[in-house]
Amino acid sequence: MEFIKRTATGKGPSDWFTGDVWWDVIVAGEAPSRLRANLVRFSPGARTHWHSHPVGQTLHVVSGVALIGTRDGTVFEAHAGETVACPPGEEHWHGASPDHFMEHIAMWEGTEDGSPEAVWGEAVTEEVYGGVRRRA
Repeated sequence: MEFIKRTATGKGPSDWFTGDVWWDVIVAGEAPSRLRANLVRFSPGARTHWHSHPVGQTLHVVSGVALIGTRDGTVFEAHAGETVACPPGEEHWHGASPDHFMEHIAMWEGTEDGSPEAVWGEAVTEEVYGGVRRRA
């Protein structure tokens, strides 16, 4: 058994996020574990850029309302206590609603071969971000 040393809160870089985003690493597993988990805090209107994860990603909403978008134009709304699984390789984005903060726990796995854990794309436009929301 070991306690994992906390690392400093990190600011999300502008080449991955629109708006102010901060995270705390919960765990960054070392072999044989590939588990990754971060508590991520989004200011109102903040969001990721388009991205995908080769092994998928799971988001558990802790507070607020998360918006999760897919390339087909769907924007899902997920509320505190809900969990959303993004399949391997699916391009998506996620962030806060325009008028409230949102926190989620982002969970994913590192790759076996050490290749990138996420593939980052372009910023999400205001038009896409403001699309019609849908509840699962």
